[in-house]
Amino acid sequence: MQAIHDAAIRLMEAHATRERFAPLPDGLSPRSVEDAYAIQDAFVALRAHRLGAIAGYKIALSSKEMQRFVGVDSPQAGVLLESTLRASPARVRASDYVRLIVEFEIAVQLAVDLPAADAPFSRSRIAASVRAVMPAIEVADDRNADYQQLAKHPLELIADNGWSEGAVLGQPVSDWKRLDLAALRGVATINGEKVGEGVGAAALGHPLDAVAWVANHLAAQRRGLVFRDVVITGSMITSKAVKAGDVVRFSVENLGSAELRVD
Repeated sequence: MQAIHDAAIRLMEAHATRERFAPLPDGLSPRSVEDAYAIQDAFVALRAHRLGAIAGYKIALSSKEMQRFVGVDSPQAGVLLESTLRASPARVRASDYVRLIVEFEIAVQLAVDLPAADAPFSRSRIAASVRAVMPAIEVADDRNADYQQLAKHPLELIADNGWSEGAVLGQPVSDWKRLDLAALRGVATINGEKVGEGVGAAALGHPLDAVAWVANHLAAQRRGLVFRDVVITGSMITSKAVKAGDVVRFSVENLGSAELRVD
């Protein structure tokens, strides 16, 4: 347990001093998925003193292409803290991050608790538990990571909470059941220029399957999603680096849009 705590402290120091993303030192780096999530939990607990309580979760590496790129065979989960969830339109300062990146996702908010005792969770069970669906722009800081080296240290991304710095959420849509979430098309623009488009199926085949994956992941740790938690379900479009002066917009048909301005 001491090594887990020390690893979390080291991550806090690396963020505070704006160090480039790199593996943890020998003796602190995770040796297993279980180690990596234990470090993540300790790191998130330290950040929560400043950023607020857990308000949801993210799923990273939701596509097989990204999993192969990083050298893993499954997605990874991260935590969203209360003050990092922003309503659209939102603003952030580029200077608050080492290298700000954004991703483009469908977000889901829960209407009920999903306790670990009820696992395993299916798409249909998740569908019956959703309060609202909305477009989201994930905010992350890759701290100038060398992406070519990620495959050598795939567990470090888990430990560092998937680089999560929150999300910008569009207006919640409560009558979402009339929509085929997997078929919804989203378009991302930066400064009015289209930078990508994708469909909801990019998130593990269906956004609600991504939520089910997160719920089952938490249940394996004897934890659960709770009422009003937000899950961002995986990027429909490849991540983009942004800078001061940029205006980022993500529009999803029948769900509206989310907007982020970078100062």
